[in-house]
Amino acid sequence: MDQLFNRKYIVQGLFIVIALILLGKLFYIQIISDKAFSSAESNVLRKIYKYPARGAILDRNMKVIVQNEPVYDLMVTPNEVKPFDTLGLANALEITVEDVRKKLKKARAQSSYQSTFFERQISVQSYARLQEIMYRFPGFRTQDRTIRHYPDSIAGQLFGYVKEVSPDDIEKSEGYYKPGDFIGKSGLERSYEDFLRGEKGVINTLYDAKNIAQGSYANGKYDINAVSGDRLISSLDIRIQRLGEELMKNKVGAIVAIEPSTGEILAFISSPGYDPNQLVGKDWGKNYMSLIANPYRPQIVRPIAGQYSPGSSFKPVDALVALQDGAIDPNTTFFCPGYYMAGNHKVKCEHVDGTINMQRGIARSCNTYFCHVFQSIITKNGMKNQRQTYSKWHDQISKWGFGQKLGIDMPFEKKGIFYQADHYDKIYGKRWGYTTVISQAIGQGEITSTPLQMANVMAAIANRGYYLKPHLIKGIGDKNVVKKEYVVKNYVGVDEKYFPIVIDGMRDAVNSPWGTAKESQIPNIVMCGKTGTVQNPHGKNHSVFIGFAPMDKPKIAIAVIVENGGYGGSYAAPISSFIVEKYLTDSIKPRSNGYTVKAFSETNLLPALIDKTKKIKLTKLEDSLKLKKADSLKKVKDSLKIKPAVLKQTVASKPKVNQPIVNQKPVTHK
Repeated sequence: MDQLFNRKYIVQGLFIVIALILLGKLFYIQIISDKAFSSAESNVLRKIYKYPARGAILDRNMKVIVQNEPVYDLMVTPNEVKPFDTLGLANALEITVEDVRKKLKKARAQSSYQSTFFERQISVQSYARLQEIMYRFPGFRTQDRTIRHYPDSIAGQLFGYVKEVSPDDIEKSEGYYKPGDFIGKSGLERSYEDFLRGEKGVINTLYDAKNIAQGSYANGKYDINAVSGDRLISSLDIRIQRLGEELMKNKVGAIVAIEPSTGEILAFISSPGYDPNQLVGKDWGKNYMSLIANPYRPQIVRPIAGQYSPGSSFKPVDALVALQDGAIDPNTTFFCPGYYMAGNHKVKCEHVDGTINMQRGIARSCNTYFCHVFQSIITKNGMKNQRQTYSKWHDQISKWGFGQKLGIDMPFEKKGIFYQADHYDKIYGKRWGYTTVISQAIGQGEITSTPLQMANVMAAIANRGYYLKPHLIKGIGDKNVVKKEYVVKNYVGVDEKYFPIVIDGMRDAVNSPWGTAKESQIPNIVMCGKTGTVQNPHGKNHSVFIGFAPMDKPKIAIAVIVENGGYGGSYAAPISSFIVEKYLTDSIKPRSNGYTVKAFSETNLLPALIDKTKKIKLTKLEDSLKLKKADSLKKVKDSLKIKPAVLKQTVASKPKVNQPIVNQKPVTHK
C-alpha cells in the first residue's frame, strides 16, 4: 500500500510540474514576448524599407553641386491584390486603364510575392490623391525615396548616374541590394557608392483589414533608422568647370586642370558633354539612348578614356630624361635646316632654326632638335645596344605615367599606348633602332596618352620632379577623410637641378615673341607651357596645349585638347589661358590680341557628319556608272578588235581620279 501511495504522489507531482511549465510558457508568449502575436498577425505586419538619402557632393569652395530631391513610388505586391477600382487608380495616377492592367501584369510576371514598382516617381498631386483612397487598393502602397539633382547642370560624365540594380549587382552585394534598389553606375556615383549610399532603415508597420496603416508596430521598438550617405567634398572649382564647358561648346576634346601641390583636380571637362539631370527620372531610358545615338559620343569620358598622341607636348619630358641620362647637357646645340633625316625618312620642322639650343628648341618646338635628342639617348651606349637603351628609356618615361593608369578615383580609366622593346622585336626581329621609332621623339607614332596623363606631366614639372596621384574627392564624410594613396609623392626619376632650363624654355614658349604658345599670354601672370599639333588621319590636326602657372610656386597645371583645332596655339593655348586666369584671379581681363571667351565659345569645330543615306545613293550611282563604263568599253573593244592585253595596259596607264599621292611631301610634326 505504501508503494502505491508513493506512486500516486509522484504521478501527481509530474502533472503539476508539466502544468506549471505550460502555464509559464503561455505567460511568456502572451505577456512577455510578442513573437506569437507577430506570427498571428503577419498578414497585417509589413516591413517597409526606408531608403536613405545619398550623400551630397560639394565643390572645393563648399558649394553644393549634387543634391537630392524627394519623390514617391507606388509599389504593388501582386498576391495581396484584390479586385479594385481600376478606373479610380488610373485617374489618380493620370494614366489609362490599359496602362494599369499592363503594369499589374508586368509586376505579376516579375514576382507574385515581392513588392515591385507599379509607377515610379509619381507627381505630388497624384501622391496626395492616392493617400486619401489607398484603402480601396489592397496590395498597393506608396514609398518615398530621393533622386539626384544637379543644380548647375554640368559635368555629366564626371558625376555619372544612378540606376536600378541589375541581378548581377544583387548577387555581388552579398545581400545588401534587393530588387528596386538603386546603385551608382558610372562616374563618382560608382566610385564612391559605398560611401554615398548610406544604410537602409526598416519600419515595421501595422495595417488593418482595410489596408490602412495603423502606425509603427510596438512603438518602433524593432524599427531601424535609415542613415544618410556620407557627403563628399570634391576638388572641383565650379567656376572654372563651368567656364571650361562654355569654351568647349561645339567642340570635341577635353580639359583637365590639377593643383600640383596636392594632385587635386580643379576642372574635368569632357566635350561634348550633357546635362546630368537628363539621366534622372522617368525619361532616363529615352535620354540615355539619345546620348548613345549621338555621333559625337558624349558618353565617352575623354579626360581619362580619350587616347591622343601627345605631340610636341611630349618634348619637355624627353628633354628632362636626356639631361638625367647624360645624353646631352643644357648647352647642347643641334643644327636645324628645317627637317631631320632618319635614314631615308624626312621629318619636317615648321621652321629653319639653324643652330639651336634646348631652351630655344622648346620655345620654338623644333622637331629637328628633339629628333637629335632622341638619337643621342638611344645611341648613347653604341649602335649595337639600341634595343637595350630603348628599354631603359621606356622605363624612364613610364615613371611619368605614360602607358599606365594613374589611379584616379573614376572608373574606366585608360592607360594609353606605349610599347616596350618586345613589341618591336615581334615586328622587326632584332633589326631595328632609333630611326624605326623616331616619331616618338616628338610625341607621335606609337605613343598615346590621356588628357589626364598630360596634365599630370605638367604637375610633375611644376613640382620639379614629383606628382601626387590626381584625384577628384579631397574629403569624405564629416571628418574629411582623404585616401592614403592620394598623399604619397611619386617621383619621376629626374633630379631637381635639370628642371630650370626646361621650365625657362616653356616660359619662353608662352611669353616670348617667337614662342609657339604666345597666344596663351596672361596679363601680369607668367605661365609656362608647350603647344602640340597632333596628326589626325581622319581630318584636321588636333590642337594641344599643356602648361602651369605661375612660374614660381605653381598653383594650377593644365592640359587642353581640341580635336580638329589645328595648331596648338590656335585654340588649345588661348582656351587654357582663360581658365588659368579665371582660377588665379577670378576674372578675365581684355586681351591685346582681342581674344574673348564669347568668340571661342561660339566657334564650331565639330567635324562634319556624313549622311549615310546620301552615301548609299552615291555608292549605287558609282556602281551603275562602273557597269555602264564597262559595257561601253566592251563595245569599243569589240568594234576595234583590240587585244585584251593591249586594252588592259591602256586603261591602267590612265591616271586615277581622287586618289591620294603617297609621299608627295614629308610629314609635318608640330
